[in-house]
Amino acid sequence: MNADVIEKIAALMTAAFGLVAALAWNGAILAIFKQVFGDATSVPAMVTYAVVVTIIAVIVTIWIGKAAAKAKV
Repeated sequence: MNADVIEKIAALMTAAFGLVAALAWNGAILAIFKQVFGDATSVPAMVTYAVVVTIIAVIVTIWIGKAAAKAKV
């Protein structure tokens, strides 16, 4: 197999595992949200959940970016 093909397959497999992990975290965070705030089926609850998850994602992304920048130095 060509090295380029193997590299692309590895990248796709990594992305697939990342998606599975993201879905697992989504389920865990949703369960915590339901336990803390009760039923999460109403629109305001769903919007609140989306905002909270977005804020967490932004903070974690910034943290990972800073860690990656430090690792390069």
